[in-house]
Amino acid sequence: MTTLGVFFSANKKKRMQVFSELCEFNDQLIMNLKFSKNPLDKVAQNYKYIPTALKGGKLLDGKDGEVISDYFVNLGKSDAMSQIDYLNGRKELLVKYREESQTNYKRYSSLYVKIFFMIGVLMAVLLA
Repeated sequence: MTTLGVFFSANKKKRMQVFSELCEFNDQLIMNLKFSKNPLDKVAQNYKYIPTALKGGKLLDGKDGEVISDYFVNLGKSDAMSQIDYLNGRKELLVKYREESQTNYKRYSSLYVKIFFMIGVLMAVLLA
């Protein structure tokens, strides 16, 4: 039963991972635009979710998905200085989403595991 709790918390974990990776990618992209000017694909190759988003893939549903797609739609559309300004402007929003997703993951994943563990214990007691 505990595995069901882990399964139900998987969406929270993915959301946390996506926004953590997106914040890190945003910082990496700012540094890239200032100094090395590598293509987006090369900067994204070290990440798990970013290449999918660059290709237009959907990482998350709902408002989270909209925020992510809006972020990627504007990448590479203007000169480096405008991109740096854009990325710095989006940084605060991404950090907010990252912190919120980390908090939710910590809160709910633990809760789901505990609830399903208790259901498992209750079932074992009732069957005994």
